[in-house]
Amino acid sequence: MERSRIFSHTLKGALLLGALSGSLVQADAPYVAPATPQGTGPYPAIMVQEPNLPTHTVYRPARLDAAGMKKLPIIAWGNGACVNQGNRFRYFLTEIASNGFMAIAIGPLGPPDVETSLSSGDVRGKPSAVSPAAKRTADSPKIDYIPADTTAGQLTDAIDWAIAENSRPGSPYYGKLDTSRIAVMGQSCGGLQASAAARDPRVTALGVWNSGLFTDARRVMDIAAADAPKTMLPGLRIPSIYVTGDQTDQAFKNAEDDFAHVGGPSIRLWREQTGHKGTYREPNGGAFAPVAVAFLKWRLQDDQQAARMFIGPDCTLCKQPEWHLRIKNIN
Repeated sequence: MERSRIFSHTLKGALLLGALSGSLVQADAPYVAPATPQGTGPYPAIMVQEPNLPTHTVYRPARLDAAGMKKLPIIAWGNGACVNQGNRFRYFLTEIASNGFMAIAIGPLGPPDVETSLSSGDVRGKPSAVSPAAKRTADSPKIDYIPADTTAGQLTDAIDWAIAENSRPGSPYYGKLDTSRIAVMGQSCGGLQASAAARDPRVTALGVWNSGLFTDARRVMDIAAADAPKTMLPGLRIPSIYVTGDQTDQAFKNAEDDFAHVGGPSIRLWREQTGHKGTYREPNGGAFAPVAVAFLKWRLQDDQQAARMFIGPDCTLCKQPEWHLRIKNIN
């Protein structure tokens, strides 16, 4: 089988309990300041710490008045390992935003090494004030898992803020957001949070990356501060996508099972020679980013050309042997 398009990866570092962290990388992208426009899309994007949303980091086109740009659909993002660092998935989220979206990641801006470190355990930062980790004290009972530094409710907070900003006179986002098109997405632990937040009736699409629910709903609550029992999946009717690495990705089986049970139109993808940490910290988000962009363009912008990445007799991913694709409930 042809392998010329597959990146050569080397597994480095240890995985956290429950496999709740980062990515395999090809090479670190060079660091640039947050206000430097980046991304390969038509609207180079920046990373912004908004004064009235200090708990999150916003990714959006540098020019909100760019010619040809439509209203920006909204994406709320949960980080791997549920870390409270909004720049942890900078390359991946910047690439998405450069294609005409606003992405809001849980967590304030952290130091530059947050963006490239393989191990989330090295860059966890300070837990969110509302998180289970922040509420623990020296007298708290011992536990056998890493408590979440963030919560699924912070994805809802991101959505609330974006909708309010869209209607607030004087906001740079006034009238510029499409509040009828909202996705929740996340990687690993953040994917558990996204699954919980997907039950919000305002959410119109779900992206679960290197993640999948556990049969024991208590475990989801313990490690992700997310109320997401496996039994919710048949009733989840919005479009969804489940993306993992190959069978070495410890979330592979969870994603397979979620895809089998989710009730709405869904895509299942996995990529050979790719582990749990994906490609997020490769330049422009690596091979996972075009998949995310195409899914979001299709489901949040009604872009039928983007849909051809996944469906049709000549679908793009069908011709890339490193990718394995299944679909369900899609005509």
